[in-house]
Amino acid sequence: MRYMMLIHHNDAALEAAEQKALWADYAAFNEALGKAEGASSGERLTPASGATVVRSDEVLDGPYADTREQLAGYFFIEAANLEEAIAWAKRCPSSRYGAIEIRPVMQAGQWE
Repeated sequence: MRYMMLIHHNDAALEAAEQKALWADYAAFNEALGKAEGASSGERLTPASGATVVRSDEVLDGPYADTREQLAGYFFIEAANLEEAIAWAKRCPSSRYGAIEIRPVMQAGQWE
């Protein structure tokens, strides 16, 4: 099954981390993802302070949710089951600074 992993981290906590070690951990994580069948290294987003939220009746500058954690990026994996997906999420360095949301990707025709 294909899963999307949404990275939610605390920008301040991530900035306070030892950067050299953090990016070395991310390099190793992305290398492992690159070797895994059906996985992708994903995309990193700019900080939430640069977000714009659009609703049908308004446009808001900045993040929508007033929380410590903001959506920071995502990656996809192919996993046999949820337990395997959880193992990947725990390996993600940002899991130490927030949360990784695991969402199954709907297959074509699944919503019918």
